[in-house]
Amino acid sequence: MVVTPHPDDSESSSGGTIAKWCAEGKKVVLVVCTNGDKGTSDRSVKPEDLAATREAETLAAAEAYGLSEVVFLRLPDQQLEDNDEFREKLVRQIRIHKPRLLLTHEPNLPYIRHRDHAMTGRVALDAVFPYARDHVAYPEHLGEGIEPHKVEEVWLFRPQEPNIHVDVTDYFETRQNALHSHVSQVGERSDERDERSRKRLAETGKKYGAELAEQFHRITLGR
Repeated sequence: MVVTPHPDDSESSSGGTIAKWCAEGKKVVLVVCTNGDKGTSDRSVKPEDLAATREAETLAAAEAYGLSEVVFLRLPDQQLEDNDEFREKLVRQIRIHKPRLLLTHEPNLPYIRHRDHAMTGRVALDAVFPYARDHVAYPEHLGEGIEPHKVEEVWLFRPQEPNIHVDVTDYFETRQNALHSHVSQVGERSDERDERSRKRLAETGKKYGAELAEQFHRITLGR
């Protein structure tokens, strides 16, 4: 399961890894927390129109990857909070889809960072442990036939302290196809933009002896 605040957040940070998982036949579910309706500098675009556009772009990216499912929580953009409403929604999705591994934002980046990113990472970690595990948390789920679930691993992208990498050399094209599905955010695809992406992945790959790589902080919870 991949949990992001905005429709395009995963592609630039972990798109190669997601493409690899899908190519290997793994079931990958994307949970998008906000409607992304503030993600533009174009004053002529209405927020509700942008939200609809970004959902359509996300579905196009999902098709490029081969994702199993996309869940839109449609919470207000730039207003995510570490609160019970948000936590319950993520716990619900974890219990429904029962992921072995959850991929989300590093919540504790210093200095400038998008607040929605930090809130998503923090609430997702809490949703994984202990809330999704404990049947007494959100007992109304039991009444709906939704059972507790224990996630085995959490991977954080854009980590301060990476401790695992994924060789994404063979999945660059799929990654870029998914990334450039988000035209409202990254513009039309170009060789120059692809080359910048390749250069960043090559810089990471050089540290691990791979042509192209993405890195994460892996937390193992076990069973």
